[in-house]
Amino acid sequence: MAVFLTAGCQSGEHPGNLENSPGEVKLITLDPAHFHAALVQKSMYPGIDSVVQVYAPAGLGLTEQLDYIKQYNSRAKEPTRWIEKVYTGTDYLQKMLEEKKGNVVVLAGNNQRKAEYIKKSVDDGMNVLADKPMAIGTGGFDSLKQAFADAKQKGVLLYDIMTERSEITTILQKKLAGMPAVFGELQPGTDDSPAVTMESVHRYFKTVSGKPLIRPDWFFDPLQEGGAIVDVGTHLVDLVQWVCFPEVSLDYSRDIQIRSSKIWPTPLVLSEFSNITKADRFPDFLMKYVKADTILLTHGNGTINYTIKGIHARITAEWTYQAPEGAGDTYYSLLKGTKASLEIRQGAEESWQATLYVWPAKAVRDREAVTHSLEDAIKEINEGFPGVSLQKYKQGWKVIIPEKYAQGHEAHFAQVMKRYLQYLKDGKLPDWEVPGMIAKYYTTTKALEMAQQ
Repeated sequence: MAVFLTAGCQSGEHPGNLENSPGEVKLITLDPAHFHAALVQKSMYPGIDSVVQVYAPAGLGLTEQLDYIKQYNSRAKEPTRWIEKVYTGTDYLQKMLEEKKGNVVVLAGNNQRKAEYIKKSVDDGMNVLADKPMAIGTGGFDSLKQAFADAKQKGVLLYDIMTERSEITTILQKKLAGMPAVFGELQPGTDDSPAVTMESVHRYFKTVSGKPLIRPDWFFDPLQEGGAIVDVGTHLVDLVQWVCFPEVSLDYSRDIQIRSSKIWPTPLVLSEFSNITKADRFPDFLMKYVKADTILLTHGNGTINYTIKGIHARITAEWTYQAPEGAGDTYYSLLKGTKASLEIRQGAEESWQATLYVWPAKAVRDREAVTHSLEDAIKEINEGFPGVSLQKYKQGWKVIIPEKYAQGHEAHFAQVMKRYLQYLKDGKLPDWEVPGMIAKYYTTTKALEMAQQ
């Protein structure tokens, strides 16, 4: 057992019913082992107590978490003021449940026990804000469904951290897709030519908050982290739902059909693995994925072909060792409408910056009408995002977005937290959110199950 600082605050009797008065929300960080747990605290928020209870085993995950918080507290510009109270006994989970010194449990780490953490936190009457994925297999999905039912009965809010909804190019793509005069209707697509294509490429070796990220060795074990389909794929499936079917309450048993899925490895040599983890050897639990004693075939890639409410969609998540010079993680998205296609590219041609394009559909004869509709749409968008404009580009248009709106991945965690705080204040999530999360995790876990067969 180890304790930092002193003092603790007891949660109220009804943790799901919060008024957002100063200090009303009291965070608990449970077993942090992913940098996303720290990014939740990169900013301060009105209504959240500055004292955070941390329950975790001693080790790299906890050390990295506390180092990031110390960095945020000591930075020159807008320093945070978090006070971390840490308990490191082997009974950390039971201790958290017994003491109940907070009312919002933040989860980001090893995903093997995440379904258990979620279920026990909810059963004990605590709200949960969880990093993706909340389930990495069909067993975890079944547990998650029950956790949502229990959360409703307990009056607490279970929510996952979907940062990509805060990306400006995605926000504008969604807005344009919702304007029939510009986009028309979403085409149905086919297995070979889906109407919706979303792809993400992540990097194992990267920088977070200005310093090289150290990943734990278990990150490369699909039994602990989950493969790409159920990890990064969660964001992509979420965006398909959020962009193409906004505020629709999905029924996974009727609306989702997995057509095909596959997974394939990313090879990492020992020197690359060492750069990422600072370990000088592959641990025993990874040896079954190691070829010729020197190459780790990590479960880094996956794709799902599926239909959602009859629309053909394809999502692909990939991992590479590191990004090309000047790049980071990259994203691609294509929506095919009857009047226009909306495409987000983030390649070398875009200087690795996410860029939104509008391409008139070949079947549209009156392109002048589409042009006028698009110009009107940009005027409407300017009401919420002043400065957004159009530039003629090849056979279509490039949407010019002022730099001030491109806040970056790390800033999106604060935006998610602010949304969640409002939901806590309201005492409920939007009606479509829980059915959407259930549909999302059904899609990813069912696709992984199919790919493994």
